[in-house]
Amino acid sequence: MPRKLTNYEQETIINFNKEEKVAYIFTYEKTWQKHLEGKLGLKPVMDNGFGGKEYELPKSRIKPPKAPRKLSTSAKKKLAERLHGNRVLSAQNLVPVGK
Repeated sequence: MPRKLTNYEQETIINFNKEEKVAYIFTYEKTWQKHLEGKLGLKPVMDNGFGGKEYELPKSRIKPPKAPRKLSTSAKKKLAERLHGNRVLSAQNLVPVGK
């Protein structure tokens, strides 16, 4: 009888490279499996029999991270004033009027 894997051994691996148009996600995490199957409609392409499943999906469905926006000093000040104003209105249970 195979031994039970430790939590440390129950990893999630997301693998893709520049050449292929598909990405692979291997996970033991039930939450990920539920999301991939239920929300994204994916079917496992492999089940290792120990709770780990692998999924294949087009890389086009994965959003790359965006570079942080660089704001000028004046833009930062305007943003801070707007956020402060919204906090004050929220504290008063008022809804800000859109521009």
